[in-house]
Amino acid sequence: MSRDPALRRGALRTTIGIARPHLRSHRLLMAGGLVALLAEVALRVLEPWPVKVVVDAVTVSLGADRGAAAGQPPATPALLIACGVLLVGIVGLRAIVQYCSTIAFALVGSRVATALRARVFSHLQSLSLQYHAKSPAGDTVQRIIGDIGRLQEVAVTAGLPLVGNIITLVVLAVVMTVLDPLLAVVVLLAAAAYLLLSRGGTPRITAAARSSRRSEGDLANTAAETLGAIRVVQAYGLEHQRVRAFDRGNQKALAQGVRSRRLAAALERGTDVIVGVALAAVLVAGGWRVMAGAMTPGDLVIFTMYLKIALRPLKDLAKYTGRIARATASGERVAELLDEPVVIADRPGARALGRVRGDLLFDDITVYDGHGRLLFDGLSTRIRPGETVCLLGPSGAGKTTLASLIVRAADPAAGAIRIDGVDVRDATLASLRGNVTVVLQESVLFATTVRENIRAGRDGASDAEVEAAARRSRAHDFIVQLPDGYDTVLGGRGDTLSGGQRQRIAIARALLRDAPIVVLDEATTGLDPAAKAAVTESIAELTRGRTTVSITHDPAGIRGADRILWIEQGRIVEDGAPDELLARPSSRVSEWFRTSLREAS
Repeated sequence: MSRDPALRRGALRTTIGIARPHLRSHRLLMAGGLVALLAEVALRVLEPWPVKVVVDAVTVSLGADRGAAAGQPPATPALLIACGVLLVGIVGLRAIVQYCSTIAFALVGSRVATALRARVFSHLQSLSLQYHAKSPAGDTVQRIIGDIGRLQEVAVTAGLPLVGNIITLVVLAVVMTVLDPLLAVVVLLAAAAYLLLSRGGTPRITAAARSSRRSEGDLANTAAETLGAIRVVQAYGLEHQRVRAFDRGNQKALAQGVRSRRLAAALERGTDVIVGVALAAVLVAGGWRVMAGAMTPGDLVIFTMYLKIALRPLKDLAKYTGRIARATASGERVAELLDEPVVIADRPGARALGRVRGDLLFDDITVYDGHGRLLFDGLSTRIRPGETVCLLGPSGAGKTTLASLIVRAADPAAGAIRIDGVDVRDATLASLRGNVTVVLQESVLFATTVRENIRAGRDGASDAEVEAAARRSRAHDFIVQLPDGYDTVLGGRGDTLSGGQRQRIAIARALLRDAPIVVLDEATTGLDPAAKAAVTESIAELTRGRTTVSITHDPAGIRGADRILWIEQGRIVEDGAPDELLARPSSRVSEWFRTSLREAS
């Protein structure tokens, strides 16, 4: 993840930049909110004037006969009532337009956050398996949910009030200069003092907030990792160990969060002192000018009220600096996700494949693993349509990597994988993957109904087609015995089912997909004999008449193969029919087969 100083200096610009593309479609709503905001500022400027009129009128009625107040009209019941009604009207109207502006910008914030979250999630799904293997899932989820949520919250609770107050400050600076240029200097001095104070404090608050968000992401990852492996944690009695790990992360996140809030509180209290000094200066100097007849008591009151309103942005800047800093740190974290390059994507001019025959060619490919080590160098082999090929070899030989190239989970550094003579990089990803079905050792099911899990193989399939696929995979009988049959909602990852049941639902999903190429990656490993027998029958139904690439360590799994490829040290060292290779006592396949049978017995 990027920690570039330039990115940090432009953190706010980066945060605004990721939201800007989603703002264009809400320009009308934003314009309405801005109009309401400007109306609220205008009403805020008008609000003190009824008070000024009343104060000056009362002053004259009490006997003021000199100075600027001498020419003011005296207080009368009609005047007082009119000023009271006017003040209520201004306050009421200001509340209405403020409500409208808040709602308008809240809607924009919610819609932009929703669109941004969808954009980030879509981008994440397009990133390579290598990225997901290296990136902690808990921290990634924290960025999608927590960080984007914080951006939305701060935009409404801090950004909107801040914009309104800054506009108010500019307007009131002009008005106060017209009323009394000398006292208006106090506002400028207070603003300058705040800028000096915040210049040193704001970067430290932002840095602390960034560390706090990073610690919270690490904490989320610890929690996700523990809960995802809860069976292992409980089986090995690791609860106390994981609690200690979580507590360390929790305490670190707490310390960083407290530091951020402490710095923000110090800035806020320092700003309160600046505002207090500015008010005292206006009271002293303003009182002196009233005594000298240069301004009326009402002028002093309205100027003091304006000063408090004008200095509110300074207080709000201090108040919201912590929130804005944390939001900026969140924006950086979201931007880092969006900056991750999409390695596997459609080439310009990529064409959609129709239904392929299943002729696979690995054409002189060179592949590196996730650590940059050479895995295959110039490997070539062909798998004919309808042929079943088993990939065998020692652990780490690259069997799964080789199979994953078929669906472009990764691309070779050199050479090509061709299907029916077409380089897979020249085909659209959707059409390529639509021609391939993958069944993994740990088939992951989603926390939805059994029906929808099977229908994931082909969106839009009818209920009858779903049930037919389940019957072919030998899953129908146990499905109908579930509490709600096909409408039973499964637990996360399908953990409410046995391994064999999950695998048969996954095979039903693959059958519904009806792709001409099948990739099996240890599909029967870890199953008990009865479950393995049922799954093996389902696999036989799935692979009948289809090009099949199977990775297996099950001796029984090679019997139905047309060919076996033994992969070792980046090359194919044995290639032949099972019976042929097993008949040669010196072959690696034969040696592996004998060893496997001894271990099984």
